[in-house]
Amino acid sequence: MKVLQFTIPVAHDKSVITDQVELPYHYPYLHRHKEAQITWIQQGEGILIAGNNMHDYKSGDVFLLGANLPHLFKSNPEYFNPQSDRPIKAFTLFFNPDGVLSALFNLPEMKAFKIFLQQHQQGFKIPDKNFKQVSQCMNNVKGTSGSDQLMQFLNLLKSLLSINTKLEPLSTYGDLPSITENEGVRIGNIYNFIMQNYAEPITLEDVAKAAYMTSESFCRYFKKHTGHTFISFLNEIRINEACKKLTAHKFESISTVAYKCGFKSITNFNRVFKCIIGTSPREYLDNYTNNVNTANKIAS
Repeated sequence: MKVLQFTIPVAHDKSVITDQVELPYHYPYLHRHKEAQITWIQQGEGILIAGNNMHDYKSGDVFLLGANLPHLFKSNPEYFNPQSDRPIKAFTLFFNPDGVLSALFNLPEMKAFKIFLQQHQQGFKIPDKNFKQVSQCMNNVKGTSGSDQLMQFLNLLKSLLSINTKLEPLSTYGDLPSITENEGVRIGNIYNFIMQNYAEPITLEDVAKAAYMTSESFCRYFKKHTGHTFISFLNEIRINEACKKLTAHKFESISTVAYKCGFKSITNFNRVFKCIIGTSPREYLDNYTNNVNTANKIAS
């Protein structure tokens, strides 16, 4: 299976690959690889697309992505500004349980770890309460070499296995079809086009034209390779951005946020918001404010 291959700095004397990056923005194309990865966002904000779902990410987030899970860390638009002085910074561990590490993971003592990774093939975000322990283990892997690094990697796996919170999968779409190199680039470009134009009255014809396809062909292609219709993906992008704007308190009213995110009707915005988030925009904002106030009281 030919996939859009992320360039992983392979070292012949290592079974766990570490990669510290500081760049203007994240790798801009949907891709997947045979290695599982654990990525710690140390600086930067944006949207993680994993399989058929999307999630906000920010500094301090840590994600596990299963082997061959299509994904894309899409930096916020300001990071693509040539004048931007806000680089992204991330630390990632790559490892392949079915590759050079297969002998290790096939040991009886490693059965629990192997099952854990199989159960979480669709990935998950590390709960905030486990961040300190997991990030420290990642730093320990980064700061060692040889057999010591492998031992620290086992400690990292133990810290993941000890998480006692229900872990929600990053992707809910079972098996996405194979992604060829050209398809990975095309889908990445489609995502970029929608994300850059979500606030405008973008139509199916607009995005199909940007993909150099007919509307009918685009609908079939996009659904097949992402699990989304164009409208469902566009709505998720718009609601995701609306949530950011609501909690940032930069706009005077909920209706202003709705219009800034591409909705021309507050009624439609409220309906789509509740369908995706599960609450109305007002309830979402009130819950967020209450949670912040509670956290501040505990901290003080």
